[in-house]
Amino acid sequence: MYADQLVNFLDAEGRLKQYPAKRKRQVFALYYLASKLEPGRRYSEKEINQALQCWHTFEDWATLRRDLCDGRFLARERDGSFYWLEDPQPAPASFGIE
Repeated sequence: MYADQLVNFLDAEGRLKQYPAKRKRQVFALYYLASKLEPGRRYSEKEINQALQCWHTFEDWATLRRDLCDGRFLARERDGSFYWLEDPQPAPASFGIE
């Protein structure tokens, strides 16, 4: 579903080739990236960075990781040592998306 909203932002391998400027598309990108992570898995900071690197080409995993946390797609230990998918994931309505 979210990949359909990101057609102009994905390369042939399904990686984000740029982070959308408009907030609504950014939220779609965050849902898309979160869907690529394993539910129930705890990722070290290195592992989450590597996972995000696999799904984008513009070399800014720190922004993506921060936005995933700020949007409550990811939770993390206070010291940033581990990350995991929030359960449940945020509802689109919480971002003003129907």
